[in-house]
Amino acid sequence: MKLAVIGAGPAGLALALLAAERLAGADIHLFDTRALDRDIRGDARTLALNLGSIRLLQRLHAWQPDAAQAIQTVHVSQAPPAPIAGEVWIRAAEQGLPQLGAVLPYGALVAPLQQRWLDVAAQRPRQLFTRFATPVHAIRSQAGGVALDCGEGPVVDSFDLAVVAEGGVFAEQDRKAITRDYHQNAWVGTVRLAAPGLQGLAIERFTRNGPLALLPLPDDAQGPRAALVWCLPQAEDDIATLNDAQRLAVIQQQLPAAAGTLTGISPLKCFPLGLNAETRLLQGRTLRIGNAAQTLHPVAGQGLNLGLRDAQALVDALRDAAETGAGLDAALARVDWQRAPDRWPMIAATDFLARSFAWRLPGLPALRGLALAGLELATPLKRAVARRMMFGG
Repeated sequence: MKLAVIGAGPAGLALALLAAERLAGADIHLFDTRALDRDIRGDARTLALNLGSIRLLQRLHAWQPDAAQAIQTVHVSQAPPAPIAGEVWIRAAEQGLPQLGAVLPYGALVAPLQQRWLDVAAQRPRQLFTRFATPVHAIRSQAGGVALDCGEGPVVDSFDLAVVAEGGVFAEQDRKAITRDYHQNAWVGTVRLAAPGLQGLAIERFTRNGPLALLPLPDDAQGPRAALVWCLPQAEDDIATLNDAQRLAVIQQQLPAAAGTLTGISPLKCFPLGLNAETRLLQGRTLRIGNAAQTLHPVAGQGLNLGLRDAQALVDALRDAAETGAGLDAALARVDWQRAPDRWPMIAATDFLARSFAWRLPGLPALRGLALAGLELATPLKRAVARRMMFGG
């Protein structure tokens, strides 16, 4: 089989490595628009990985635990004023696990994955091809596969299968079959914390206007810090007009006591938020995974984890097809329907939560608080929710 992987972000690199490991005899071409010599190690964008994703990266020999901060506890709560505050505590120890997930910079994830790919490709130069600085302008269906239009010239090559793994933020993407503009902004950056910091605690706070999250990061020379994701409606978003002290004061007021004291804040970047998803992963011999298949609101922090599970499911199906002699089209169809029970509940849940913050129904805060309080008391249900967040459906 001849496979084209388009996009060398986390999902694309993981897919290429999995395919190289498990699909004996496959020719794999990894495309990306960026140059190979571009240093990505300093990319500080924050990523949250669940335990299932960490285990996948460990199997691929591309996990660097020293660059990540483990999450041992997740605290979800609702900010006042609310008739019922409600809160949920999910602890790794209660699940019998060492951690629930981890937080790390984008560069600390992609750089090891890319280096691992280059090392494996160097050992199999006739099967594994690194085609960076090569944008794919179009994918054309043809009998038995696809052909790619690249920056190298006209149609450069034919493939049995093309997998699109290019990500990007909502505002930069072409619209897919299902799209919804939430008219919300995500403000992202880092905050400084008074010692001892969050120490493995991730906080999700439901405020009147939207979710506010603090994710623990490894301490640096200046002490404890955390990644900030702050979602606000565009019609009521005046964050750009506030100075650092004012931003800190507003955030501190919204956070629970468990967050401790904020002592500083970095410059914040702003991204419009929306839902952008394909109804199906597969179109002919082109399949989409990760953000190329579904771009979600960050309220649950599950977008990348979903993409990595897409990659795993595809390679598993291709390997099973090769071992049983089943056709490629049957294997791809299997992936398409097999991923639905994992994709659609996550798409629906994040869409509902994102839209609910725009609703000004009088009883909604009380219902949200009651749901959190009920989940905290319903131990089996809380355990099931925790397992789904760690390993998917």
